Amino acid sequence: MPKSRQPRPTGPQTERAVLVAAEVKKRGDNLWGLEDSLVELDYLTRSAGAEVVSVIQQKAERITPTYVGKGKLQELQELLSEERPDVVICDDELTPTQQRNLETALQVKVIDRTALILDVFGRHARTREGQLQVELAQHQYLLPRLVGQWSHLERLGGGIGTRGPGETQLETDRRLVRRRIQKIQEELDKVRQRRSQYMERRRRAAVPMATLVGYTNAGKSTLFNALSNAGVPAEDRLFNTLDPVTRRINLPNGGELLLSDTVGFIQKLSPMVVAAFRATLEELHEADLLLHVIDITHPKAPEQAEVVEQTLADLELGGKPRLLVINKMDLLTDDPASITADALAALPDLEAADSPAVGGRVFVSAIKGWNLDPLLAAVQEHVGKGLPAADTAAV
Repeated sequence: MPKSRQPRPTGPQTERAVLVAAEVKKRGDNLWGLEDSLVELDYLTRSAGAEVVSVIQQKAERITPTYVGKGKLQELQELLSEERPDVVICDDELTPTQQRNLETALQVKVIDRTALILDVFGRHARTREGQLQVELAQHQYLLPRLVGQWSHLERLGGGIGTRGPGETQLETDRRLVRRRIQKIQEELDKVRQRRSQYMERRRRAAVPMATLVGYTNAGKSTLFNALSNAGVPAEDRLFNTLDPVTRRINLPNGGELLLSDTVGFIQKLSPMVVAAFRATLEELHEADLLLHVIDITHPKAPEQAEVVEQTLADLELGGKPRLLVINKMDLLTDDPASITADALAALPDLEAADSPAVGGRVFVSAIKGWNLDPLLAAVQEHVGKGLPAADTAAV
């Protein structure tokens, strides 16, 4: 009797990924160890919906044209023949040449950290503005890599009858991508103009503004909800908040404050990606105070704080007044009254975030609602310096 056939799955299959990381020995500008960076890459990969089946890492004297050395490349080839993954994900941004070399050697799709972050961004963009910014970053990332799409025609060589097809198609693709980039930038300029008008109305109404910043998954959205009852989705996943959200809240003195939540930062965030999100990050330039939210329970909390500070400096926001909001204290103590100097002595050193612009620290638990009143009092003290009293004019 013939066996009955099992139904073939019709839904999308989970991609199987191999992670690859290379670290240059004795490089002093890297805050993160290789293992820590791979943990974050694993988290990013799972946030993108893929399954990590294996990890390859190497400490090398220099980064090669194939990202890893010859020996490690051969080890990777052998691993791929056994695991049969769908994609190889590298922990740094690859040059177009490195990506082509790896795909040629491995015969499998290869992406880098930037492409992975953009994929996660794309999954979380909900507003038209957010989708435009993701698409802009994706096209700018793709443009220098288009040459690989037509490499099969380059093998035809020169001469009559072989000149042109590949080059023509490549130039057509580049022209289409450039045209789309220009179109997106025009649409985003309109977004910036509308936001500029909104900001001008805010300035006329003299309503101060504070913006939450921090490493991704530090609890910014949870804190935003606790202070504003906004109901913004707050989940344990990277870049859960991509589109900026602003709400009006009351301060202890009866005045009003505009509070904004923005996209979280992450290490090795490409300047191209930051530039693509220029419209969103302009919220930071307009803020009177930045609330730097830190997940104090994370083993790399000081390094995460330093990444945020470096990113703010890159955005020319290093001198913007800010307050450190040390979050998730409920994971360190069961009693909010026990948040004392003795208890704080055991916390990680945060000297990396102690720039001259930092005007103090408040220890909170956003999810438990601990110390929110002292936080608002501290915000009121900061935004009240040099600003007229807030009124209730509409903005």
